Formats: sequence, C-alpha cells, structure tokens
Amino acid sequence: MEPQWNPAAYPRSPSVIFLLVATSYTWLLPVTSPQRIPTDPQAAPEYAHSIRLDGDIILGGLFPVHSRGDRGTPCGELKKEKGIHRLEAMMFAIDLINKDPELLPNITLGARILDTCSRDTYALEQSLTFVQALIERDGSDVRCANGDPPIFTKPDKIVGVIGAAASSVSIMVANILRLFKIPQISYASTAPELSDNTRYDFFSRVVPPDSYQAQAMMDIVTAMEWNYVSTLASEGNYGESGVEAFVQISRETGGVCIAQSLKIPREPRPGEFDKIIRRLLETSNARAIIMFANEDDIRRVLDAAKRNNQTGHFLWVGSDSWGSKISPVISQERVAEGAITILPKRASVDAFDRYFRSRSLSNNRRNVWFAEFWEENFNCKLGMHGKRPGSLKKCTGLEKVGRDSSYEQEGKVQFVMDAVYAMAHALHRMHRELCHGYPGLCPRMASNIDGKELLSHIRAVSFNGSAGTPVVFNENGDAPGRYDIFQYQITNRSTAEYRVIGSWTNKLHLRVEAMRWKTGDPSLPASVCSIPCRAGERKKVVKGVPCCWHCERCEGYHYQASEFTCELCPYEMRPDSNRTGCVPISIIKLEWHSPWAIVPVFISMLGIIATSFVIVTFVRYNDTPIVRASGREMSYVLLTGIFLCYAITFLMIATPDVGVCSFRRIFLGLGMCFSYAALLTKTNRIHRIFEQGKKSVTAPRFISPASQLVITFSLISVQLLGVFVWFAVDPPHTVVDYGEQRTQDPMSARGVLKCDISDLSLICSLGYSILLMVTCTVYAIKTRGVPETFNEAKPIGFTMYTTCIIWLAFIPIFFGTSQSAERMYIQTTTLTISLSLSASVSLGMLYMPKVYIILFHPEQNVPKRKRSFKAIVTAATMSGKLTQKGGDRPNGEVKTELCESMETNTSSTKTTYVSYSNHAI
Repeated sequence: MEPQWNPAAYPRSPSVIFLLVATSYTWLLPVTSPQRIPTDPQAAPEYAHSIRLDGDIILGGLFPVHSRGDRGTPCGELKKEKGIHRLEAMMFAIDLINKDPELLPNITLGARILDTCSRDTYALEQSLTFVQALIERDGSDVRCANGDPPIFTKPDKIVGVIGAAASSVSIMVANILRLFKIPQISYASTAPELSDNTRYDFFSRVVPPDSYQAQAMMDIVTAMEWNYVSTLASEGNYGESGVEAFVQISRETGGVCIAQSLKIPREPRPGEFDKIIRRLLETSNARAIIMFANEDDIRRVLDAAKRNNQTGHFLWVGSDSWGSKISPVISQERVAEGAITILPKRASVDAFDRYFRSRSLSNNRRNVWFAEFWEENFNCKLGMHGKRPGSLKKCTGLEKVGRDSSYEQEGKVQFVMDAVYAMAHALHRMHRELCHGYPGLCPRMASNIDGKELLSHIRAVSFNGSAGTPVVFNENGDAPGRYDIFQYQITNRSTAEYRVIGSWTNKLHLRVEAMRWKTGDPSLPASVCSIPCRAGERKKVVKGVPCCWHCERCEGYHYQASEFTCELCPYEMRPDSNRTGCVPISIIKLEWHSPWAIVPVFISMLGIIATSFVIVTFVRYNDTPIVRASGREMSYVLLTGIFLCYAITFLMIATPDVGVCSFRRIFLGLGMCFSYAALLTKTNRIHRIFEQGKKSVTAPRFISPASQLVITFSLISVQLLGVFVWFAVDPPHTVVDYGEQRTQDPMSARGVLKCDISDLSLICSLGYSILLMVTCTVYAIKTRGVPETFNEAKPIGFTMYTTCIIWLAFIPIFFGTSQSAERMYIQTTTLTISLSLSASVSLGMLYMPKVYIILFHPEQNVPKRKRSFKAIVTAATMSGKLTQKGGDRPNGEVKTELCESMETNTSSTKTTYVSYSNHAI
C-alpha cells in the first residue's frame, strides 16, 4: 500500500514542521530486529544503517562507524577502533547492566545505534529516528491504494542518547534532541561551546570540555617557559572552539602571546599543508604549535613539515585528538619527536578486552557492521557477498581477534561505558523515586519517561566508572578535568613510543626530568619571541606584541628598577655591578700615604724643624745684639706665624671631623695673618720713621715695641673676629661631596669627605691675610731706599715680592682645577705647599742670615754705638740727598757724607751692623 500524507493532520509547530517533512519518508519503514536480516543481498541495505536491541527502555547511540565519504557520498571506509570498538563497548555495557541484579532490576535496556559517518549533516538525518515516536501522527486522511487505512509501524521511543563522538555532530544533534527533551550523554565531544547550559541544556558528557584541556595546555606552555606560540585548528567546532579557549586563557592570564592562528579547511586543496608550514615559519621564533586538529589533519601537517625539511624545528603540543594515537605519527617519527600530547585520564577495561576478543561472526550477529569489520581486520573476503573487492583470501570465520590480528583497546571505550552507566544510574534513581518497590517498569515510567526529570537525575549521579575513576557532572553537564600528559619519545634503541610525563587535575604536575627532545640533546628548547634581558637591562616592548621586546642597558647612574624601567640611583649611591640595585658610593679622603700628601708633609716637617731651630737659637741668644737689633718681640710673633703656616698642613690632611674642621677655620688664615701683620707693622714703622724725619726731628708715635705688639695683635684680632662670626653664622661640620668625583663611569665615582668650607669661604678666610701681604709689599717698596745699615726693608721687600709671586701662581692653579676629578688632591696640595713656601721665604730671607752670623760669625754679633733719633734722621736725609747727587759724578762713584761720618766716628775699621732698633727714640 502506498500511503497518502496530509500535512494538515500533523502538528504545525514551527520547530518541528521541517523535521516532519524531512522524516516523513522514514515513518513507513518497518523496523525489524537486525537478527532477521534476510539472506537476499538486495534486502540487506534496508537495515544496514542501524543496530536495534530490544528492551524495556531503549537508548539511542551515535557512533562514527564509517569515515566521511568522498565525492558526495555520505560514508567512507570503516573505522575499526573509533567505530566498532566504541559501539561494541555500548552493547557490552548494556549486557552488563542487564545482568546486574542491583542496577535496574527486572528492567531490560535496549538500544538503537546509528552510524554518523563522521559527518554532522548525515548524523542529523540519522538522529531524526530518535524523535519519531514523540511526533503524533494522524492517518485519517491517508489511504492505501485499495482504500484500506495504512498500517504504521510503531517506532522505538528513545529516552536518552549516548553520543556523539565529534563535537560538530553533537552540536547538530543536541539542537534537535533538546526540542523533544531527550537527554544526551557524549563520550568524546569536548568543544567548550557545549558547556553553554542555556543552549545545550539537555547535553552532558563524561569527558572534560576543551576549556579544561586548553587550561592544561596553557599550564604546560607556561611550565616550559614558552611565551610565543602559534595555534593550528581544524575547521569545525572542535578545533576552533579549542583554539578560541586557549587564546582566551592566554589573554586572561597574560605571559603567552599568539604569533599566528591558522585554520585547516574542511576540504583542503593540494599544497594547503605546505602553505601552512611556510606560514608558520614566518614567525620562526614561535616554535611551539598548539594543535586542536583531527587525526587526519595532524598526520598531514607532520608530513608537510617533513617534506619542508623542518624536522626538529617545531614543538608540537597536541590535544586529545592526537593523544597517544599511533596513526598520526606512522612513518614520521622523527618529525613528531618531542611532541607533547594530552588525553583525558583513562584506563583500559580488561573485561571489554576479553569480551571483544571473544567476538566472532557466529556470536555477534547483532552488529550489522561486524562482517565488514571482520574483512577489514583480517584482510580477507567473506565469500561472493563480501564487500571488499579484489582477489583477497577468503575468510574462514575461525579467525580470532588478537591472535590473527593486532588488537589494542580504543581510548574512548571507558567513556562509552561510563556514559551508558551514567544513563542507567539516572534511570535507576528515577525508578526508585517513581516506582518504589515496584518490580519492573511501573505505569508512570512505562507510559512516559519525562526527559527533564531524567536530566535532573543524570546531573545528580555519582559512581565509580568502569576504570575506577569517579563519574560526576557539574551544573553544565561537564565532567571534571583529569588528563594524562604524554610525550612522543625516541629511545636509544630508535624505537618511538608515548611516555607519560605528568598529569593535570585542576593543577599541572609535570616531570620535566622525564622529558626528552631531539635525540642526544638534553637542553630545554625555547619558543620565545625575544630572549630574556640580562641583569641591568630593561625590556622595551614592541608595540602590540607584549612578548617581543628589545633589551636596553641601564646607562650611567641608572639601575634596573623593574622588568621594564630604569631609575636613577639616589645621589649618594651608584648602581651595583649588575645594575639591579644601588650601593653606597665609596667615601674617600686624602690619606697620609698618598703622594699628594707626602710631599707637602715633608716640606712642612722640614719647615717646622727649621723654624724650631731658629726659635731655639733666638731664645738661646736672646740678649745678643743681633737678636735685640731684630726686634725680639716682633721676631717671635713672625716666627709663630711661620710655624703656624707649616703646621696647617697637618690639619688640611687630617681626617675631617668637627674638631679638625674647627681648627682649619681658625688656623688656615691665622698663620699668614701673624706673619704679615708683623711684617706690615715693621715696614710701616720704618716708613713712618723716615717720612717723619724728612719733616722734623720729632719721633713719630707708636714706634715702641709695646706699641708694635698692640698694632700687630689688633690686626690679628680682625682675622679672629671674622672667624668667630663665621662660626656663629655657619657652625663647622663635615660633608661628603659626591659631585666632586662623580665620573662618567659610576664604578669610578667616589664621595669626598671634607669640611664644609666652600671655595668662596676659603678665599675670604685667606683674603684678609692676602690684603695684609699686599699692603706690606707696598710699604716694602716705599722703604726700599732706606740705607741698608739702618733697617731690614730690603730683605722684607724681597720676601714680599717672592710671596706675591707664589700666591699669584696659587690662585689660577687652585681655581683652574675646580672641575678636575683630582680636585681635592690638587687644591689641598697646592694650598699647603703655597703656605709652606710663603713661610720658607720669610724664614730664609729674614732669619737664616742672622742665625748664620750668630752661629758662625759671633765676632760680628757685638754691641753697636747708640745714636740719637736726630743723627739717624740726619743720616737718612743726607743719604737721600747724596743719592740724588750721585748721578752727577763722572765715574758714578758715590761717597756719602754719612759714610764719612761713620768712618770718622768708628773706633775700628771693622764693619758693624747698625739698626734703628737699638737707639733710644
């Protein structure tokens, strides 16, 4: 009978009209158990798209039994592990549950398992089978050709779905199942998008989402100190969502920059993978490649890297799609060496191994694809109806899995079984709540199992899974993140294998010492945009790429304050050797052993010895004529000043402190002040005597020794008064001058410990003494014409001329070296030597001749005839007149009347020393 379809008889909800149209052709298909597959080869395709297991409660199953087909065909080659192993795991779990007297007692689970062919659109078409029973049909307007009403085969009512594998398939199917409130538990879909409980509220999964995986991969990258990576994703929800999650985490945490994010097209053109490798090489420093790609794309990427001679360059970090699979790395072990992969923590289910190894053509007729698997697995052909073409050997049917072929349990078997058990535990909780004490299904569950209520029980389950790990769900239906971390290593025997190097359970546990990279190279590879800056260098970040920078050294007195800044050290500090901090600048002073100190100290000691010798001699011969003629009082004052000029050298070199600085202020100009005040008083007296003599025979006032001392000490008191005012205005203290030796090279910088005496203060302190010296020089010039026999004017004049020359040389040297790094040494040495030389000139010209006479010619040290002030003045006046007449003598001979008078009055012809000092005035 050919049924007629009346659209008016069906629900008009916009959400399902399209589904009804798309599935109308499937409603009339008889649904029969696959065990009753007819032997007629023409009838087989009618049932080869699904597996049906009878039961009280029917679960749906979605598995990628076949790969994606080419050239428009929906399905391709059979997938032995991802397809057959997984669907057998579902059937095995159902068998175990049906045998378990504690779980769902007196209730049998059945299944309707469909092939998704690894294609989301095809899976959508297949999954419409799950909702047929929930769509009410009205056949009143449908008639067969003979007029009889049609007979509809009642479809199975699916209460929950196990699957799908690919995230793109699960997303497509979840959008349909949520409309009909059918809970779904996936065993392999990890796209973060599926965690959105507002859009995929009926979706749960026993594997952790890629958001956890992305976090784990970020933790691995951080642990390896890789901060510059590229990402590579297969087009689709899985790859794109995984990379998006990784990029989002990198932005939130910082520290890792994405050099490039490349995408592998669904249908890549020839040369596409070589192009991807070339693009990755554009940022060659980003060696680490974060991969969220399917198995086939991984294999082709590795192959392209091998073709482009990039073996060992890239550091692969693969997601769980790579995991510990062998197929992506077959024949390209070298290029995959060192790859770090991640896989949800799992364990092999031994019971399933025993179950699957026992499967044969005779005891596994419920699996409609098992015959195809048999041919693929044993590489043989099942008679004339076998699907494998060619002249292959004929299958005997006695082959054994694991004996006549290789066998390794597929990685997601555990999760398939956990998904089935999660659904069973939820149903068990629901049965206990709705049918308490009722054997089998009670009417409340038999008539209708509310999907929303079942979902609440699914989210509440908690049990130990098939591998002993707990199975729980959070509010979004996600399983907790638990991962094993593998590395693909080549051992010394040149055999490659995946080795566990760590784990991640909300936190990374990585055994770096167990990692192996390029054969024979134990060093940790780098994937950084810029190498870390050395100590004392700051990062100058490239705009827009925070992981790329240029290193700039902190120059001068700057130190590295942070990773990105240099700051200036405090004035009294300098950068340390690696410029990561500041250390105090070394403080120096003029040391006694320095050559700058040895020379002035030596001169000063000689001067002190000589001065002391003169003083002792004068004291010893204090009453001799020559000492008395020198003016004893003024001589001792002058000698005291000379002694102080020598002694100040030791204060200038001594370590500065408050006491030393105080004595420096007092004695620095005091010695010169004593010397030149005494000399000025002497020259002034001579000048006044002979100037007065030209006018009258009356002696000028204040020429007595007592008057001379009063005048001298009055002049000295001015210096002392200035010093005391200085003390009051600016009390003495020490300072450390960091500017004097602040060189271009901070390592050579020194702080100079010194008294707080500025150059101006120093000149002011010496200025008064220099003023006395200049005034004394003027008087010495004025008295140069006084007869030698009567005064010391000429020796004093020579002393002052020489002293002026010394101090005229001192001033440019002192101020000309103010910018020199050796300023402290040069100025101190210059000042002390100038003082010592000034004292030496005075000592040598004024006192050494007298000491010589006293010690070596005592016969000349005899009393002189005293003369009146009138006689002296007359002699001076006559001397002046005769001097003027001397120029008129034809032979230039001058014989003064004074000399004749002296010759007449002298009792002997011996030369005598006559001084005005000896006369009573």
